[in-house]
Amino acid sequence: MSQYKIAVFVGSLRKDSINRRLAQALEKLAGDRAKFEYLKIDDIPLYNQDHDNQFPPQGTRLKTQVRAADAVLFVTPEYNRSIPGVLKNAIDTASRPYGDSAFDGKPAAVIGASIGAPGAAMAQQHLRNVLVFVNLAVMAQPEAFLHYKEGLIEADGSISNDSTRAFLQGFVDRFLAWIETNHAP
Repeated sequence: MSQYKIAVFVGSLRKDSINRRLAQALEKLAGDRAKFEYLKIDDIPLYNQDHDNQFPPQGTRLKTQVRAADAVLFVTPEYNRSIPGVLKNAIDTASRPYGDSAFDGKPAAVIGASIGAPGAAMAQQHLRNVLVFVNLAVMAQPEAFLHYKEGLIEADGSISNDSTRAFLQGFVDRFLAWIETNHAP
């Protein structure tokens, strides 16, 4: 197995985002088997089909980064029982104009954390619907929505709870196997 390049969409823009911490924890668990590239999505203009002929440079940058990746990882919180608008806008931008999606056929996985008990489950269901439409090969299992509590994941991405670490290691291992199976050389 080679080192995979994974484009990471973090749905939270917050400086101390628990989902960014979660992504960093997954990166540590992947070790030298994967290189995570965290995509900048906070500067992408709202998608407007009128601009398809003069695509914004931020959108072009995003599409180039996604295309260069072997796989895509979405790490998202839940906002009002769905995905954050900034994440949806980034997906819309990277998948447009019609027929020029940067996502086409790439392996992907979804995970998220929230302080609420459902742990971003509704957001992930909505996100999966969108990702299937843009033709990502989304890993079905294990589903991973974490009920985040303070101290679960440290600022450096280390995981204090042994069972959480074991579960997330299993998620990472399964995702890397999914990439191996579904990655186009």
